Amino acid sequence: MVKKKRWQQRLEDFEKALARLEETTCRDSLNELEKDGVIQRFEFTYELAWKTLKDYLEDQGVMDVASPKKVMKKAYQENLFQDDVLWLQMLEDRNSLSHIYKQEMSSKIFQNIKESYAQALRDLIFTLKQEIE
Repeated sequence: MVKKKRWQQRLEDFEKALARLEETTCRDSLNELEKDGVIQRFEFTYELAWKTLKDYLEDQGVMDVASPKKVMKKAYQENLFQDDVLWLQMLEDRNSLSHIYKQEMSSKIFQNIKESYAQALRDLIFTLKQEIE
């Protein structure tokens, strides 16, 4: 039996977390509690995304990627995703959720999750799975 690399193991967790996030983003109407749940799921899905990327980059011999921002910049340089602005915006939104809660901000981030973030996360999983094959 072939032992999976750390990034491959983390990719499985990332994919499961995204599936949980997408369970709710595809629904048309959500109450405020459900929207808060979507945002919480986004936070831990994003955490798994950047940590998966970090592990992947380290497996490829890339060092000095200790922070999420460095990971995102290097992942973009390595063509793991095409829109670095979107990924840095995701990071900014994720960080702002951790420090301040404002209804306006959470509503905007909720819309971003539905309109672009979930798809960007899905695209990253697809790209990383191509690396396994």
